[in-house]
Amino acid sequence: MPTPQRNLLPDEAPRIVTRPPTREELWSRAESLAWRLSAELGMPVRLSVTDNRSTMVSFRRGSTVLALRLHHMFLDAPEPVVRAVADYAGRGHRTAGAILDEYIRGQQPRIRQLRRESDADLNPRGRCFDLQALYDATNREFFQGLIQARIGWGRMPPRRRRKSIRLGVYDHQTREIRIHPALDSPEVPSFFVEFIIFHEMLHQLFPSTGRGGRRVHHPRAFRERERTFPHYAAALRWERENLGVLLRG
Repeated sequence: MPTPQRNLLPDEAPRIVTRPPTREELWSRAESLAWRLSAELGMPVRLSVTDNRSTMVSFRRGSTVLALRLHHMFLDAPEPVVRAVADYAGRGHRTAGAILDEYIRGQQPRIRQLRRESDADLNPRGRCFDLQALYDATNREFFQGLIQARIGWGRMPPRRRRKSIRLGVYDHQTREIRIHPALDSPEVPSFFVEFIIFHEMLHQLFPSTGRGGRRVHHPRAFRERERTFPHYAAALRWERENLGVLLRG
């Protein structure tokens, strides 16, 4: 006679352990999704599966084929979401973007995050600029002290030829601002460093928004507020005229 199972307390609930899918299983899911989309649209679909952090859906419609790039979260998407992908990418129905945005919001844990540096290396004191002092002054003058964030210099990347540079970054989860160390130079005017700090602080007030599977990092309200910085035009002009110096940083 089998032993009756006792009722489990809430903290004794059985844990379900799942293994990550194999490459063959992912390939099979991608093939199945491409077939479903092709059947829905009545045209071939060339599907690429990505692990992007910002663009979840991108596509190019041709006369005979739809080239589609989807984040791997869509491999497990329910039928209404698959139809929304077909409507949005294949038929150009922008209203389907709202369904995609809602699905993406519910799948945030599956989006790969940037590796975070340890708290110990978030140092605001530089050779030329004290970021904490600039941050505090900016917070008082423009935000009534309402922004809550930590600030410090980022790590100096390996020296190599590059075509772009990210002068600052704000992490919403840790509320940390990191400024590129290329700005810690006597050649860089203080108003430009203040502008970069101001820009990153705005990200706390105006988070990224979703639109049709894409992340909009600088929405209209963000841009309008950014233009209120007293040295906005001068900062943009200095950056444009000195980009080569910063890239060599």
